[in-house]
Amino acid sequence: MADILSTAQMREAEAFAVRAGLSLDQLMENAGRRVFEAVTKHIKPSETLVLCGPGNNGGDGFVAARLLKEAGWNVRVLQSKPTEGYTGPAAKAAKAYDGKRDILAMKDVGSPALVIDALYGAGLSRPLEGVEAEVIEHLARRGASSVAVDVPSGVNADSGEVAGPVLPALFTVTFFRRRPGQLLMPGKRFCGRTLVADIGISDKALTGMEPVAVENVATLWNSRFKAPGPETHKYHAGHAVVLSGDRWHTGAARLAAMAALRAGAGLVTVACEAAALPLMASGPAALLTRPLRHWRDMKDLLADPRRNAFLIGPGAGMGEATRHHVLTLLGSGRSVVLDADALTVFRHHQNALFALIQGPTILTPHAGEFRRLFPDLTGDKLAQTRAAALRSKAVVVHKGSDTVIAAPDGRVAINANAPAWLATAGSGDVLAGICLALLARGMEPFYAACAAVWLHGDAANHAGPGLIADDLPEKLPAVLQALYGIRKA
Repeated sequence: MADILSTAQMREAEAFAVRAGLSLDQLMENAGRRVFEAVTKHIKPSETLVLCGPGNNGGDGFVAARLLKEAGWNVRVLQSKPTEGYTGPAAKAAKAYDGKRDILAMKDVGSPALVIDALYGAGLSRPLEGVEAEVIEHLARRGASSVAVDVPSGVNADSGEVAGPVLPALFTVTFFRRRPGQLLMPGKRFCGRTLVADIGISDKALTGMEPVAVENVATLWNSRFKAPGPETHKYHAGHAVVLSGDRWHTGAARLAAMAALRAGAGLVTVACEAAALPLMASGPAALLTRPLRHWRDMKDLLADPRRNAFLIGPGAGMGEATRHHVLTLLGSGRSVVLDADALTVFRHHQNALFALIQGPTILTPHAGEFRRLFPDLTGDKLAQTRAAALRSKAVVVHKGSDTVIAAPDGRVAINANAPAWLATAGSGDVLAGICLALLARGMEPFYAACAAVWLHGDAANHAGPGLIADDLPEKLPAVLQALYGIRKA
């Protein structure tokens, strides 16, 4: 169920189901019933207003309204046009509903306890207009509780973009597979929790179809995420190196190094200027330190092939040394994670950076760093990140509450498990350290990045509200224990 389909692909899946013998009437009946089941499972009986648009989304709403009325709920329908104006399956659904109904108008909105938004769903690619916009804006301003069918009307299901008024949903009921706009901001925020419902479309509908993306769930990569075995020793798990900056900016590197240790790197070394060594050495005894006094010291670090993965950026500084270290690392062909300062220092020399990427490389920009590296890219976040990975020849982790991970070969994943309280200083340094550890352990960069982003989000969920970045590495053992299927004694 991790596949994410565009609106056009969903139409193809529905057409496949019809060719396989499922009628459009039955698809609509199933969709409306799934909405009814979700509403009655999660919400107590209450006065309910169902907004039914002019197309099939409205038809789903009529089915849900009919079933709610039959279950004894107090239901009213406001519909976009007279019942005789509906066509196809929506016409049958509209006629089958025999409860209270009116043509959509502000005077009839009232103060319902619950709204079912079945105006347009995924079929709308423009802002709401006229009375529909007025009604949605009024309900949103009142803070009305809503359940959306497919997506809240006004959210672009393919991009997550929003234009005009939108009524935020408590949850959204969608069908067969998710759409990008349910996971990408700002659409994600308006959709609330998205429930994926089975309406009878076979998984065979995906045959020959290339989903636009996948959701970053553990089943995507956990077969490549091996628990240590009895034969494992520390060098099997890799030797990760974090390059730090001056003594005034050691916190970010320490967070990254701790995360790399907790995420399973066999050894972790922090290389830093001599003045910062006492601070680094005051950390966990498991953390190794090494002076980095001169650019030439990089050659010594690279001389040992067991040092197989490097991170530079957190607290590295914006000087020439950072630029030189990045270019040296990329030229070595080792696994590299570039974050923070190591990205921004190339804001005017992006092509020089991309030209040297040869080995396994992960870039982890937040939105501002992404714009500095790829100022000309346009489109939604999915399209931009895919294009950035192709251009840079690196795996790009475009961070945010809707982090998108893209590989140069076109693979794209959208992450959905990050809680809002992960937005705290230093959390990105922890993510970079987890990426580093998984590269050191030998994971392929795309899957390493996907796993790191998921682990990062799950650790934040374990920590709960009020977390600081220092909490995240300490939560990783519990996350890993669950992934490995280890039970506490």
